[in-house]
Amino acid sequence: MIGVFGGSFDPVHHGHLIVGQVASETLGLESLQFVPAREQPFKRGQHRSSPEHRTAMLSLALTGYPNFGLERSELARPAPSYTIDTLDDLSRRHPRTALVLLLGADAAAELSLWHQAERLPQLARVVVFARAGSAVPANPLISQVIRVPAVDISATEIRRRVSQGLSVRYWVPDAVAEYIARHQLYLEAE
Repeated sequence: MIGVFGGSFDPVHHGHLIVGQVASETLGLESLQFVPAREQPFKRGQHRSSPEHRTAMLSLALTGYPNFGLERSELARPAPSYTIDTLDDLSRRHPRTALVLLLGADAAAELSLWHQAERLPQLARVVVFARAGSAVPANPLISQVIRVPAVDISATEIRRRVSQGLSVRYWVPDAVAEYIARHQLYLEAE
């Protein structure tokens, strides 16, 4: 089974990696593919760094994790990025491998609004990861809910800290913190 974990990753942080590791272990995934969106349909015009910067940071963060991979297919297509297109592409490239789409409870709340959402279960098992105390919406497209540790780290808070000149050490992998500083990302307040 291949897991598919998409998002803005603006920037990727330790919370993403922890969720990925727990989901991989819980579901027994062969690999987990992180999919940076060129532009999420629900966040059009809101990404703070370019797809290229977000992908570079994700690549740095995934170094040393043999079961984690970087899936770049959404970067090759025009915006907006639709998960169904990514799953179609992965299904064609891996016809004999089951796919698992991982979603956070917040993304699952908008699932019925997704482009061609009704097709998702035909291509992948939809699994929602939820932290203790977070509500998972009832939706017939969701086949499983798994619990993950509550890690109170958000990309929004990381961007705020950077814009205020505060350290993001321990919030993001060191290589990502160095990349943010080197490329002077997130210096302007949101």
